[in-house]
Amino acid sequence: MSEGRKHAFGPRDDLGTAVELPAPPRRIVSLVPSLTEALAATVPERLVGATDWCTHPADLDVARVRGTKNPDRAAIAALAPDLVVANQEENRKLDVERLRAAGIPVWVTVIQTLDEALASMRRLLTEVLAVDEPGWLTTAADEWARPAPAPELRVLVPIWRDPWMAVGPRTFTGDLLRRLGLRTVVDDPEQRYPRFEPAERPDVDVVLLPDEPYVFTADDGPEAFPDVRSVLVSGRDLTWYGPSLATARSRLLDATRG
Repeated sequence: MSEGRKHAFGPRDDLGTAVELPAPPRRIVSLVPSLTEALAATVPERLVGATDWCTHPADLDVARVRGTKNPDRAAIAALAPDLVVANQEENRKLDVERLRAAGIPVWVTVIQTLDEALASMRRLLTEVLAVDEPGWLTTAADEWARPAPAPELRVLVPIWRDPWMAVGPRTFTGDLLRRLGLRTVVDDPEQRYPRFEPAERPDVDVVLLPDEPYVFTADDGPEAFPDVRSVLVSGRDLTWYGPSLATARSRLLDATRG
């Protein structure tokens, strides 16, 4: 990978905030599991810290800075990062503001669709970190550019129970599902992850039960949908926007169309 590109001073993150970076960052702390995996796969030597929820790659060996919603700001500062990577939905605005007030540059991503994910990661890696586009990102873009298969299937994707909550169409996961030829049947204009009751659900063709954030298993979840085909899937395939995107499409198609 090339690291000799001219670096633009003061790039703006996905929220339009100027981030003062006199040189490509060399010490990065990630507060987003998906982006942690992307950084570890692309610039592993630069990643110095991550949250406790950053589980990929499995052999990730960096300092841990607590959770996405309660990062240890003192621990982050002690790592002397020249960039912290965050996400508008996954991280708190308060933590971003306090890190910046402490003189630590923070790059905030905004990702609600697949196209936003690909564009945001490409800009972070190639423009901010000044490296070549990694092969996994190119492969992911090519894979998801394929047309959605037919026929369209009606799908329900619970993400929690007690209370039951499901993925809505206006989410990153909802966009992935649409590109797989799947239509989410639970919608609420006021909520991105609406509540629902299994007994009152609309007609569906398949229920996808991920292993995160709620860990659905063969013994915990399918029994609530006795008359519908239920499939256990990787939550990472449905919700992560890093290297997993390069292979998630084929796995999800196999699960839903099999």
